[in-house]
Amino acid sequence: MIEKLQFYIDGAWVDPATPKSLDVINPATEEAFAQISLGSAADVDKAVAAAKKAFVSYSQTSKQDRLDLLNAIMDAYKKHYADMAEAIRMEMGAPKTFAEKVQAATGIGHFKTMSKLLADFEFNEDRGSTRISKEPIGVCGLITPWNWPVNQIAAKVAPALAAGCTMVLKPSEIAPMSGIVFTEILHEAGVPAGVYNMVNGDGPGVGEALSSHPDVDMVSFTGSTRAGISVAQNAAPTVKRVAQELGGKSANIILEDADFQKAVFGGAMTCFGNTGQSCNAPTRMLVPMDRMDEAGEIAAAAAAKVRVGDPADENTSMGPLSSDVQWNKVQALIEKGMEEGAKLAAGGPGRPDGLNKGYYAKPTVFTHVTNDMTIAREEIFGPVLSILGYEDDADAVAIANDTPYGLSGYVSGDPEHAAKIASQLRTGQVHINGAMADVFAPFGGYKQSGNGREWGEMGLEEFLEVKAMLGHNAA
Repeated sequence: MIEKLQFYIDGAWVDPATPKSLDVINPATEEAFAQISLGSAADVDKAVAAAKKAFVSYSQTSKQDRLDLLNAIMDAYKKHYADMAEAIRMEMGAPKTFAEKVQAATGIGHFKTMSKLLADFEFNEDRGSTRISKEPIGVCGLITPWNWPVNQIAAKVAPALAAGCTMVLKPSEIAPMSGIVFTEILHEAGVPAGVYNMVNGDGPGVGEALSSHPDVDMVSFTGSTRAGISVAQNAAPTVKRVAQELGGKSANIILEDADFQKAVFGGAMTCFGNTGQSCNAPTRMLVPMDRMDEAGEIAAAAAAKVRVGDPADENTSMGPLSSDVQWNKVQALIEKGMEEGAKLAAGGPGRPDGLNKGYYAKPTVFTHVTNDMTIAREEIFGPVLSILGYEDDADAVAIANDTPYGLSGYVSGDPEHAAKIASQLRTGQVHINGAMADVFAPFGGYKQSGNGREWGEMGLEEFLEVKAMLGHNAA
């Protein structure tokens, strides 16, 4: 049993104000492999005080100072890369190869991106006799999820450090080990005391205290829409900035002129990636009505290609869901899809054959889904694909936009045709013809998928305030 019972506050590992431990469960075995402490408002107070004190000096550091710090973090990250990948495999069941090549890689990727952007970023602009300055917003509360643990940590910490902010991080208590490895990396890299602090805990114990704290100037939250609403409500009395990346129910429109086999197969595999636990997963596939059964056959063939099993096996392509809570939720929604009349083309309830332990789910495909069904409305967060039919382009766009979410979208077809459809989707991103993620592009959503943007230059600007100094350059 690994014990990581301390928090990182003011440059040192410290005991919690009140001892309270939590087992960390390996979802592949359903057994505890580590213990952490759950923090409280007292721990948050201590961490925020350290961040507030450190902001006085860190906010005045030069661009070069911050670039040197980002580079030192990347050097330390490389030394502990294998530790990070292993932590992610153990805490959330990511397959070994996926944890190493994708999950862990995103952490260092955000620091590389931010280093390149910071080098060319202008914090001051003169307009006549007025200087417009972009300055660090202050102390930031960072609350991150379990599904892409280090990706979301790095997507917040890297721009916050680049901007000159100080911070308190609360990683997910479901997958906290990657956050602890990340903290050890930052300590080794020499982040000044108080600039970065980390307190483990749950929403009621730490999340609420952090999002409502009067000395926190900004909260950056990634998680469910329900929890995001609570964070915004907690933050409102102190009028702090709130940046949120929340839920999604992304539509994947396969146009008549698409390479149908490639688009449907690829869309299904993308839906199943990360065991379906991605907020921007293309979980609603829209196909021409008369090609519904054809799409179902292709997607079912994709599901059959997915190798579900032990994350430690390098041949495994899909591991378990993150927890028993998540497993039960996914199973209930699969049952709901069957009850409401969707046609099951692949998968279904229960564990895959031969897997009697662990939170494993079957890659599941439903066809003949209508957009009023529960599986088309709710974010399942599991390997479940819903295929819906549309009559024409206008119908496809209407169905795609008929959702409270707007995080991402996908369109496949003739490039000009696909771009025209993409421009009509009410989402923060659209992937055209299988385009991969772009770390320099803004990531965030419309509607109940959140506000603000992460990644790239806009991700950096989230952590900046704007000041106009009139008469700065007066003769």
